[in-house]
Amino acid sequence: MSSEFNETTYSSKMDKSIQSLKKDLSTLRTGRANPSMLDTIKVDVYGQMMPIEQLGTINVPEARLISVQVWDKSNVPLVDSAIQKSELGINPQIDGQIIRLRIPDLTEERRKELIKVLKNMGEKGKVSIRNIRREANEELKKKLKDKAISEDENKTYEKNIQKITDSNIESIDKILNEKEKEILQI
Repeated sequence: MSSEFNETTYSSKMDKSIQSLKKDLSTLRTGRANPSMLDTIKVDVYGQMMPIEQLGTINVPEARLISVQVWDKSNVPLVDSAIQKSELGINPQIDGQIIRLRIPDLTEERRKELIKVLKNMGEKGKVSIRNIRREANEELKKKLKDKAISEDENKTYEKNIQKITDSNIESIDKILNEKEKEILQI
C-alpha cells in the first residue's frame, strides 16, 4: 500500500455512485416515453435472462410511445409477458413482431408516488456518497496513525474530501430537482 493518499480514487467512486443514481432514475416512468424504461426488464429466452435490447430494436416514434421490433418471432410472447410482469404498469399491444407500449398520462396521485420514490432514490445516493467519505476519512486516520502523513496533510485531505462530498451531494440535489420538474410537468 502506498503511503500517499489518493483523493481521485474516492472522487471517482462518488462519480460512479452518481452515474448509478442517474441510471436508476432513468427507469422511473414519467409522462414521456424513454427507451431506458425497459433497461431493467429481463426476458427468459434461450435458457437465460436477457435484456430486451438484445432481443429487438427499441424506438420512440412519438413522445408517448415506445416500439420494440422483436427480431425472432418466437420471442414476441416472451417479451410481451416480461413487460406485463414488470413494474411499468403498461399493457403492450402486439402487431406481428412489433410490440407497442403506449405511455399513459400520469395522474396526480401517481406523480406524488413517483416523487416519494425519487426522494428515496436520492437519499440512497447521498448515503452512498457519505459512506465513501467515511471510507476516505478512515483511510486518512489509519495513515495518520501509521505516520504515513502529517497532521497538516490529514487536515488538508479531510477538507478536500469534504469539498468533493459537498459537490457530489449538490449534484444529486440538482439531478433530483430536474427529475421532479419532469415528473410534475403536465
